[in-house]
Amino acid sequence: MTEWLETDGLGGFAMGTADGIRTRRYHAILLAASHPPEGRMVLVADLEVFVETAAGRFALSSHRYQGGVIYPDGAQHLASFSHRPWPRWEWALPGGTRLAYELVVEHGDPPRVALRWTRLAGSVTSLHVQPLLAGRDYHATHHENPGFRFEPELAGDCVTWHPYPGVPAIHCAANGLYHHTPDWYRRVYYTDEAERGLDALEDLASPGVFTFDLASGPAAMVLSTAWIPGDAAGTATQIFTGEADRRARFTSVHARAADAYIVARTGTAGEPAGRTLIAGYPWFADWGRDTFISLRGLCLATGRRDDARAILCQWARAVSRGMLPNRFDERDATPEYNSVDAALWFVIAAAAYLAGDASPADRELLHRAIAAIVDGYQAGTRHGIRADDDGLLACGVPGVQLTWMDAKVGDDCITPRIGKPVEIQALWINALTIAGRAADAGRARAAFARFWDPQRGQLHDVVDADHVRGAVDPTCRPNQIFAVGGVPHPVLDGDRARAVVDTVERVLWTPAGPRSLDPGDPRYHAHYQGGPAERDRGYHNGAVWPWLAGPFIEAWVRVRGNTPDVRREARARFLAPLYARTELAGLDHLAEICDGDPPHRAAGCPFQAWSLAEAIRIDRLLG
Repeated sequence: MTEWLETDGLGGFAMGTADGIRTRRYHAILLAASHPPEGRMVLVADLEVFVETAAGRFALSSHRYQGGVIYPDGAQHLASFSHRPWPRWEWALPGGTRLAYELVVEHGDPPRVALRWTRLAGSVTSLHVQPLLAGRDYHATHHENPGFRFEPELAGDCVTWHPYPGVPAIHCAANGLYHHTPDWYRRVYYTDEAERGLDALEDLASPGVFTFDLASGPAAMVLSTAWIPGDAAGTATQIFTGEADRRARFTSVHARAADAYIVARTGTAGEPAGRTLIAGYPWFADWGRDTFISLRGLCLATGRRDDARAILCQWARAVSRGMLPNRFDERDATPEYNSVDAALWFVIAAAAYLAGDASPADRELLHRAIAAIVDGYQAGTRHGIRADDDGLLACGVPGVQLTWMDAKVGDDCITPRIGKPVEIQALWINALTIAGRAADAGRARAAFARFWDPQRGQLHDVVDADHVRGAVDPTCRPNQIFAVGGVPHPVLDGDRARAVVDTVERVLWTPAGPRSLDPGDPRYHAHYQGGPAERDRGYHNGAVWPWLAGPFIEAWVRVRGNTPDVRREARARFLAPLYARTELAGLDHLAEICDGDPPHRAAGCPFQAWSLAEAIRIDRLLG
């Protein structure tokens, strides 16, 4: 199943499938962030569309209902779908009638979605469009209830609904006639939610129908959370034209895809509004770790230094006892300090930004944040994070998942990695080096030799496991690749570096990126499937993570001398197959994870920031 994504730069989006049949609770036409990028709500979930022609009445839409029933049969008449520069469907109907439907989300505030239906051939008597409304949190599902307010406000071309108190109003401008016929569409069924073991049924409210005369020109509709003045057709044309011009300015398909993740953040009390990065669509908000891993690819590699600056400077003010928040609660924006690596990735991202032009004030702010992070970690901070007497960074307490392998089922951390995880040491040594703490970095680098496993020619995943001196976790995982790639200052070189890269390639590499666990390990999950608990147990125990392709490819090139021939080989051998996967699931994007076993089906979040970011970063690195 392929999915398309349109974003508004505020955290809101429209999203759906190529055949038009919604499979997720997150598929929607107007999904807006009431407090960007948070407070996201599904307002207009879908449309029911019919057309009257000389040959009869035909559907241009389809929905799946409980029991697997698909009604109506619009998908059966679908002749083509394309997603560039925005989603466009074309139907071929009996009698020779052909129609096109286009959808575009405008970038900016307020959120606005423009829809347009055009007769391409044949005769059309009329077009009928029914908006299907929800008015719910985007993580929830909507069910029939007496509290939904169907009554509209009518003014000119604009119809407004206020579905529930506290929910943004839904404004709909159309160059057709509105007929108020309130009804419920019951038991819509979402196959992807069922596969995830979640509530898969929803009821949607249909307040009425718009009727258009396509013989006199295209049918136009604009949906927004703000009042839409003027005529609907003119506003829709303005949005389509403006977006065509804006999108034509991107230098590549992937640079335009990167734009989806860079959004506005409303300032909290006492703070100005700024910029941030969405970790993934449809269900992630802005997370610290994901933001700083993604920034080099999404912002710096695409020439968006102003966005990089805004993001880094805003986060620099959030350092607390050396830590940065991993996420903000989507309900009240409370920062959650539960990541050992978010602050370390910030240091690497900030250093990459500071390698270019920056104002003295920005340099001072970022250097001060870097020093505060290193000082905080050396002094000791939350969750047992502290520089140990060997110079390495210890971290972890029971019940808290601190590294990027952060799956948790109840109170059970699936990959707790308490002690001294291997990639955390690579990040720590890089942070010390960037902060100018050469002696401390040298001591930690010398102690890093403790990770070497000479029997297997690889690195242990954790040393001093569970804070027991000398205990190791020898599991073969991709985390060891950060000793060679993904960071500006490699920790390993020579034969050991080459052995690590060769091990990761031989044991873990797939065309979608490295697996998170050796397939020979008894904990290995070949497929990411089942309910939440089963999926979380396989999340970092077999699933492929495309974002790790970035550090792997960089390491592979480094240990081979980084010559032009090596870079060309890496592009053909690794990057090209990875980019080919941008047409398999989330169109023009890369998924969060894939199955460990072939054919490495895309799974998890279909539009993932760090997956695309690392591909873009490596694309630029390979030249």
